[in-house]
Amino acid sequence: MSLTRRGMLALGGAAALARPSFAAARHQYDLVPEQVASGVWMIEGTTEYFTSENGGAIVNCVLLESDAGMIIIDSGPSLRYGEALIRAVSQITPNGVAAVLNTHHHPDHFFGNQVFEGVPVMALGETKALAEIHGDAFSDNMYLLLGDWMRGTEVVPPNRIVEGGDLEIGGRRLDLVPLVGHSEADLAILDTRTGTLITGDLAFLDRAPTTPSADLTLWKQSIDILSSLDAAAIIPGHGPLDRTKFSLTQTSDYLTWLEAILRNSAADGLDMVEIMDLDLPTHFAKMGAMPEEFHRSVVHLFSDIEQATLPRAN
Repeated sequence: MSLTRRGMLALGGAAALARPSFAAARHQYDLVPEQVASGVWMIEGTTEYFTSENGGAIVNCVLLESDAGMIIIDSGPSLRYGEALIRAVSQITPNGVAAVLNTHHHPDHFFGNQVFEGVPVMALGETKALAEIHGDAFSDNMYLLLGDWMRGTEVVPPNRIVEGGDLEIGGRRLDLVPLVGHSEADLAILDTRTGTLITGDLAFLDRAPTTPSADLTLWKQSIDILSSLDAAAIIPGHGPLDRTKFSLTQTSDYLTWLEAILRNSAADGLDMVEIMDLDLPTHFAKMGAMPEEFHRSVVHLFSDIEQATLPRAN
């Protein structure tokens, strides 16, 4: 009988019961919400890639207080993270969770959905479809990367489709802005009460953007739209709170540079390994998850850019 990686971890649960208690404690998230505006809390992730040390807690999650309970934007990378979110909410309000919104379908943004049974979990229709299509493959990869942090995690896609425009939950009005570029469907959310803009992964700050589903041209167009909004503060998908819109400028500048270096490399006849050996501009090299994230982007994007750049044989 063959076992999946998840099955092997599940079988390991009985043995884990006999281990010292610190083994279980090691795989608990200590989430600390920071209030950044009236009724708005940010849980800031580390600006790293997924590791067994950080447990995949690399995403920014947002809590918005409403009369009906807390609204959670993005639920994190695992069942245990979702459980930690519920504990964090209980520190702020006794009213529980009114709703969850997933900004897009990447696993660090929706794999905590599992704990919110009976709660509306909202997303764009394309995000729901992509979570259903790619969820199992994402799960296998997350188990490989994070091991025991993922124990018990199952893929639970969003259960409620939303579109652009106004959404009111418990007296809290949100302006939903459907965009594309980082993924095939990216939801930005403007809290109209405070002017706080939650961008999902359309914006990064001091952390290299990820590109597994990226269309760089469309992404930069979406950033232009976000820049035009009257935001008092931005909570990017990864990185610290931004009160100056620099996260949008930095992300756009990085994408412009990334596309140019890949196009120039293709024109110069470089291969992927040679591109990965190039010196990075200092201001980008200092970003979190570099140079590894640049290397991953080379793998994600270079083949298509090379084919589009090189002259076609007649």
